[in-house]
Amino acid sequence: MKTWLITGCSSGFGHDIAATALERGDTVVATARRPETLTGLDGALTLALDVTDPAHVEAAVATTLDRFGRIDVLVNNAGIGSVGAVEMIEPEHLRQVMETMFFGAVALTQAVLPHMREQRSGAIVQISSMGGQVVFPGYGAYCAAKFALEAISEALAAEVGPLGVKVVIVEPGAFRTALLGGTMHRSPEIDAYSGTANATRAAAEAMDGTQPGDPRKAAQTIADAVDADRPPLHLALGADALDAIRAAQDARRADLDAWADVSRATALSP
Repeated sequence: MKTWLITGCSSGFGHDIAATALERGDTVVATARRPETLTGLDGALTLALDVTDPAHVEAAVATTLDRFGRIDVLVNNAGIGSVGAVEMIEPEHLRQVMETMFFGAVALTQAVLPHMREQRSGAIVQISSMGGQVVFPGYGAYCAAKFALEAISEALAAEVGPLGVKVVIVEPGAFRTALLGGTMHRSPEIDAYSGTANATRAAAEAMDGTQPGDPRKAAQTIADAVDADRPPLHLALGADALDAIRAAQDARRADLDAWADVSRATALSP
C-alpha cells in the first residue's frame, strides 16, 4: 500500500489520480488551494495547499509524514490554463504561471526528497503536457512552464535514480478536463495575431468539453507506470500527444541535419 501526496485535486487529473489510488487501496492525501472543493474522494485526507506558499508546502509534507509516516508518490499536478500571444502576456500572469507549475512543483519535490532518499524508494510524477515538448502559438506562457519543469525533472531523474527514486514526466494531449474552460486565463488580443495566437484561443474555446482524452484512463495509466519496475521517464498520453511530439522531434532533427556542416564549422582551426 502506497501513500500518495497529490496537488490540484479539485478536478481533472488530480481528482482522478486520487480516486484511482483510493480504488487500489492506497492512502491518499488530496490537496487543493480551496479544500472545500475536494469532493468525491471519500477516504482521502484532504488538505489546503497553495503550492506557491512555502509554508503551505512545508505543512502539507509534515502533516502527511506525521499521519502516515511515509510518502511513496508525489504527484505535482497543480496548474493554470493560459492562452495569449507572447507580446500580450501580462508580466504578473507569467510569474503566476511559473510559480504554480514550475517553482511550486520544484518546492514540493525538494520537500519530499529527503524522506524518499532515506527510505530508498518513491516516485515523483510531474504532470507536464505535450506542451512540454511541443509549442503552439498562443501557449507561450503555459509551454514555458512545462518546458522548464521537464528540464529540471530530467536532471532530477539522473540524480535520484541511483537512490531508488523514480521520476515520471506525464505529457497528456487534449483530455476532457476543465483546463480550457472558464478558469483559463486569456491575455488581451490584438488583430496582428489573428491567424496565430488568437486562432489558437478560438480553437481551445471551441474544443472545451469535446476533448478526446479520458482523464480516468489517464489516471489508471499513471498509476500503472508508478507500479512498474522501470517506468518511462516521458509518458505521452493520447494519440494527439504522441503524434505531435514525434513531429516536433522530427522537425528538430531536420534542422540539425540541414545545418550540421555549419554547426561543425564553428570549431577553432587547428
